[in-house]
Amino acid sequence: MNQLKIGKFIADCRKRKNLTQMQLAEKLGITDKAISKWERGIALPDSSIMLELCDILGISVNELLSGEKISMENNSQKNEQLLLDMAKELAEKNKTIWSSMFAIMIVSITALFTGIFIAAFLIPEGIWQLVTILGVCIVFLIPCLYALKLEVSVGAYKCKKCGCEIVPTYKEAMNAMHMGFTRYLKCPNCNKRTWCKKVIKK
Repeated sequence: MNQLKIGKFIADCRKRKNLTQMQLAEKLGITDKAISKWERGIALPDSSIMLELCDILGISVNELLSGEKISMENNSQKNEQLLLDMAKELAEKNKTIWSSMFAIMIVSITALFTGIFIAAFLIPEGIWQLVTILGVCIVFLIPCLYALKLEVSVGAYKCKKCGCEIVPTYKEAMNAMHMGFTRYLKCPNCNKRTWCKKVIKK
């Protein structure tokens, strides 16, 4: 989706309705700064107010996301293109999240081993050495829990028995035994627990 094109389209539609940014903002219950960001292509309208915005501007959601008026004969083609663009954006977002998760894990593991090395060889034996090692381990857990949240938010886990794709809750994923990116989960389709491998939709 072209945010600059969408922004210009919103501005044009607003002006055709003889509305100022402030008036449109008041109708939507938001600030005029948000309207300004949309029209400059910095941000997109939130999905929670998209329908109301379209209703005020007298356009469809498809037209809003396309950034132009759509004739009836071109509607089907535009819908298809819009879905393809959204799928592409989702795939790119998933790729970014997945890369971030790996980066967090690598940095965390490096920091853990560095911290343990320092505690073991540079701090004299005693209570401070123990406190340092425990502190390093606790600090290591925080990015690990965040990395798990990122892992769960992308793609799904595939059941080995029936091939069903499972999207567990954060709690279910955290409590499940795992080996790398394979987790021991209960499939809602075949109702059996199996080692489910992580799959990312490209």
